[in-house]
Amino acid sequence: MPKKDILFFLALLLFFLPFFVSNDIYRFYIEFNSEHGMIMAFVKFAILATLGEVIGLRIRKRVYYENGFGVLPRALVWGFLGLTIKMAFVIFAVGTPAFLAYLGIDKAPQIMQENISWAKVGVAFSISLTMNLIFAPIMMTMHKITDTHIIQNNGSLIGFLKPIKLRYIFVNLNWDLMWNFVFKKTIPFFWIPAHTITFLLPTDFQVLFAAILGIALGVILAVAELFNEKNT
Repeated sequence: MPKKDILFFLALLLFFLPFFVSNDIYRFYIEFNSEHGMIMAFVKFAILATLGEVIGLRIRKRVYYENGFGVLPRALVWGFLGLTIKMAFVIFAVGTPAFLAYLGIDKAPQIMQENISWAKVGVAFSISLTMNLIFAPIMMTMHKITDTHIIQNNGSLIGFLKPIKLRYIFVNLNWDLMWNFVFKKTIPFFWIPAHTITFLLPTDFQVLFAAILGIALGVILAVAELFNEKNT
């Protein structure tokens, strides 16, 4: 393993180790997360999802950083996306069981409060399904638009604060890649199963797990770009 990879993973280990070895730090995290869910959603996605993009860059170009990558703008974008994801979690975790009850599955809202069972897996799957079919494509598209905006402004924070050329970027997105890979493959084969697991977890850990999945997203998008380059 190259030295820079060893140093990178050692740095990650040192960053996360206190949460596992110190009961006080872990307890503080649980309490703060419970009391300030939106703030922690911003922080977790800003750190972990951006980390996923850094790993994705390493996969694509064999470096962890390059000029124009824009780590800080990407972290800000992921932080704000984290707020929308937390909001979606709350809306769909309540709304989908209520809709199932409306359809005749009366105990759906109560099932999610019970211990693990096949019925609970079914409701969690329904929550994940509706969230990923309704919310995920919009979020993924907005992420791609902001990502393009960052690149067009050479990763500069000042450039990032300029108005986004929304119409121009939207029209010129690689919709073949977005539709045939990001939407048609990652949503049904990765995100829906992954978020089914997410909604089976205790509430305090759902956003954390989703943010960790953001690391997986960085890897998936990196592989998608490599695949697209080989086929163009």
